Amino acid sequence: MHANFPDLKNASVFITGGGSGIGAALTDGFLAQGARVAFVQRSDAAAFCDEMQEKHGQRPLYLPCDITDIARLKAAMSEAAEAHGPISVLVNNAANDQRKKTEEVDEAFWDWSQAINLKSYFFACQQVIAGMRAAGGGAIVNFSSISYMMGAAGYAPYTTANSGINGMTRSLAREFGPDNIRVNAIAPGWVLTQKQKDLWVTPEALAAHIDRQCLKVELAPEDMVDPVLFLASDASKAMTGQALVVDGGVVVTG
Repeated sequence: MHANFPDLKNASVFITGGGSGIGAALTDGFLAQGARVAFVQRSDAAAFCDEMQEKHGQRPLYLPCDITDIARLKAAMSEAAEAHGPISVLVNNAANDQRKKTEEVDEAFWDWSQAINLKSYFFACQQVIAGMRAAGGGAIVNFSSISYMMGAAGYAPYTTANSGINGMTRSLAREFGPDNIRVNAIAPGWVLTQKQKDLWVTPEALAAHIDRQCLKVELAPEDMVDPVLFLASDASKAMTGQALVVDGGVVVTG
């Protein structure tokens, strides 16, 4: 069960990476609010869309896209706005936390990591500004991570991008606050998506991480839904430029 945010009903929502992992949970959560959801993803999401239509009686709009292709990303966002009305909620969720030792990082890998984890976020934000301004406001939620707060080793390009997302979020919040466009970040802890389980989770690593958490529970994609709905809704209308940490209590901010 998730909290109900009546102002999200019929909202035009756009999510990057909205067909798998945390993104799929977010698509499900926004559809449950009665929102009109469009999302981009590289892999085929037809089966997921079938599942959502069966569950909610409303089909999300799936738009194939590699978010490193900025022209295609902007075109997909235009298609979503044409189908559902100007985008009022943007969730920059897609990311790739591929590990690589610093000594092994070359320029191509660095550029690829920044393209996915930071560059696409900026240009997606840029794309929605005009429509949100014309509509009298909107909400942007950028996914960051606690990895940069922890100084996590083994994937410096990714943590660099995450820190950049936080800085970008603050600057855009300041720049577009007069237009009633709110820009916030959410910083998850270790969320056990299927990808994380397949690639990184071991019993030893998971036990060590949960030991760092105040709350001794495993985090699931569904645990990110209510925090994002809150930041997208009028319930947080006085919040902008903030980073909401949802990590079970690993890092302390403030």
